[in-house]
This record gives sequence, C-alpha cells and structure tokens, in this order.
Amino acid sequence: MLSEVKQNGKLNEKRRVLALPELTPPRTVRLKFCKVGTLQYISHLDLQRTFNRIINRACLPVWYTKGFNPHIKLVFSTPLSVGAQSVCEYLDIRIDREMSCEEIKDRLNAEMTSEFYITEAYLPSSDFSEIAWASYDISITTGGASAELAAKAEKLLTTSPLMMIKKGKAGEKEVDIVKMIHSLTATFDESTGNVNIKATVRASSTEYLNPEFLITALKSNLSILGGDPKKEYYSIMRTVTLKEDMTEFR
Repeated sequence: MLSEVKQNGKLNEKRRVLALPELTPPRTVRLKFCKVGTLQYISHLDLQRTFNRIINRACLPVWYTKGFNPHIKLVFSTPLSVGAQSVCEYLDIRIDREMSCEEIKDRLNAEMTSEFYITEAYLPSSDFSEIAWASYDISITTGGASAELAAKAEKLLTTSPLMMIKKGKAGEKEVDIVKMIHSLTATFDESTGNVNIKATVRASSTEYLNPEFLITALKSNLSILGGDPKKEYYSIMRTVTLKEDMTEFR
C-alpha cells in the first residue's frame, strides 16, 4: 500500500512538472557535484547510469534526444579515474520546462547521499573545452614516511626528465610527465605520519595527466607502497579544475 502511495505521488509530481511553462529552446544547467568515500570506486559508466536514475526520481523536466532511442543528454567534464575522489565534478543537463536552478539542486540532493551530492546548480558561461588544469591532494601512508621521503618525492616529481609510458588514441608513447605538471609540493605531516602531495597537472581534452602516474613514478623510483595494502595505501582528491590562465573553471 505504501509503495502504491509513493508511485501515485511521483505520477502526480511528474504531471505537475509537465504543466510548467515550456522552454524553447531547452536550457542548459550545469551541476557541480562531489563524489567521495566509497563512491570513488564506481566507474564513469556507472556514474552515467546512476545520474539517469536520480534525475528520473527527482522528476526533473529534462530534455530527451529525438530519434529511435530517446535518452537524457548528459555531458560530463573531465572524467575522474576509478579510485579517486573529487569535490569539483561537473555535469551539464538540458531542461525543457521552466524550473529554477535552486529547485533542481534541491530535488537532486533529496535523492542523493552524503558521499554523492550537488553543491551548485547554475547557468554556465563557459565550455568544458576550457578546462586546462586540475589540482589534487594526494595523501600517502607508507613505511618509512618522513620529511626526507617527502623531499625525495618532491625532487623526483619536479625534476625533468621523468619518462613514463602513456597510452593514447594513437597508441603508447614515452613522455616526460614533469612537463605536464604546473606545480607540486610534498610535505610530511607528523600528526598523521603521512606524506602529502599537492599537485596541479594537465587536464585538457588533448593533454591529460592521470594523477595515478605520480603514484606509479613514486613506487618505481622510491620503492614505496609495496607492503601490506592494509598498512600502506594512498588517497587522491581532485580539489579544483582550472582554465589555462589558472583561474577556477565554472
């Protein structure tokens, strides 16, 4: 009986949304969202599927593509690697009925969690192609962590050349990843015993440096993170995306 009441409530809400003033052409709304905690382990494809379900449950007046198989048009910014967290992910959706950005945000968050939620909804004035850099906070828990190890890590990752094999559409090629790093610092936190790295690296559609490359370089050259994975591990958090002039992307 309870499920039937909920279903009727959703149907009535969908009818109410369909009665809102129509937008011609559809309006693009940008969503800034967080994906942290256990949600770092879902793939980009899973993320797309999840957003489709959330949008439907939120009864948003989204625009559907035309043709044989209509679907919600979702356009994401720079993809995030599985195992990395972020407080600055972006998604563009299109709506075809009049609804405020604040209501869109509230409706979505009512269907989301404390590890996956919308922080902003607004009308965009820029394009995802303008993203050029991304900043990350990397925390490393490993045996032998010290100020000396942090200094060695910083020197390694800022001294060119640091050649690594990078896969691309044209195949594999060896690149100097230091040339793709704008800034990087490594420090030792005595209170946690961790080595913390702050790095700003390339994140454009034509030149992208996965922060996992930094971890791989450290493993290979400093012989860290090779012990018990319950005792030696790391976390990656994307904190901000930037334009070519280093201003924050919005």
